Amino acid sequence: MRILQLSNKAPYPTNDGSSIAIYTLAEGIADAGVELHLLTINTKKHFKPDDTVPVNFKEKTHYRSVYQNTNTTFLGAFKNLFSKDSYFVSRFFFKEFKKILINTLKETTFDVIQLEGVFMASYIQAIKHYSKAKIVIRAHNLEHQIWERHLVNEKNRLKKIYLSLQNNRLKKFELHAFSEADAIVTITEEDKKSIAKLTNGTPLYTCLTGINLTDYKPVHEPKFPGTIFHFASMDWMPNEEAVDWLLETVWNDVLKQQPDAKLILAGRGMPAKFKRLASNTIIIKEDIKSSPEFYSEHDIMLVPLWSGSGLRIKLVEGLAYGKPIITTSIGAEGIPYTTGKHLIIADTKKEFSDAIVSLLTDSPKKQILQSNARKLAEEQFNYKTIAANLILFYKNLR
Repeated sequence: MRILQLSNKAPYPTNDGSSIAIYTLAEGIADAGVELHLLTINTKKHFKPDDTVPVNFKEKTHYRSVYQNTNTTFLGAFKNLFSKDSYFVSRFFFKEFKKILINTLKETTFDVIQLEGVFMASYIQAIKHYSKAKIVIRAHNLEHQIWERHLVNEKNRLKKIYLSLQNNRLKKFELHAFSEADAIVTITEEDKKSIAKLTNGTPLYTCLTGINLTDYKPVHEPKFPGTIFHFASMDWMPNEEAVDWLLETVWNDVLKQQPDAKLILAGRGMPAKFKRLASNTIIIKEDIKSSPEFYSEHDIMLVPLWSGSGLRIKLVEGLAYGKPIITTSIGAEGIPYTTGKHLIIADTKKEFSDAIVSLLTDSPKKQILQSNARKLAEEQFNYKTIAANLILFYKNLR
């Protein structure tokens, strides 16, 4: 079997959720004996030098990247108003990548072409012209749903009008892309159910994002016990929204009960508004050199998401490291959890602050969560098993 994997971001190093999702699945597919070719856009925003990618991974995935500046600009956003395309999507379509894609399709015959996210669906027309391969969209998220959830809380009227326009275009594009695909692979059952309502019989398959569990060593006695942390890519809108909510509605309540509590906000792309809040109780760590070291140092993990869809890969990492986790129902979507056993679900201000205080003061409760978190990761997120099942699905596609 021969698979071409197309991505809108370079996946290594695996320093955010989507990179982990792309990299580990590629590794799992290649290790299963499939001939895999990985062609990726290497964006300016998330630029990752090719010489940092492990040689073994390059060889077994026939790795190739194409540089492009996909950054949003005021001028680009303004010009887009006079087109019919979504600015969210059009930024990822450019001639050089299309040319290299076409040459790849001319040189090699593929059985399946897997698009990592709907933004790569701009190339479906070219793929169909030069290949008879099955086209599969791996929907990391239901993209228009993320923006719909965000727009509910958007307070800037002009921004809300513009984003609503762009999201209407995005939804139209996303639905059309789903209709053009031979199959859709979702990362959560929730997204699968949502997409099933929007499509007409397109084969659907849920494929959780796996991880290589040998890379995750649980540390139940962190270097800084009692520390509370949020670790995520802060240039992704739902994560910024989550921290806004945490700081505005929850954190002061925690400090009233636990004055010595410390909150660590970590991740690349940290907004200036959060940096300005640095204090004895709020610690900013923008550039994390080593994720394993960070997880080994800190204690209680927070994932207070209110928008977004798909699986939160950082949460999966937290489970693998055996972290006690507090999250929302939206944050835990796609995780086959039992609340109070594997993690704690808190959907209100009071529930969230109470949950934080309980883990700061109830050591046995925290230890139960730590143990069960790791067990859940071992049972559900082994990347080799997940890749093998996906390959079987591909072989049965008609």
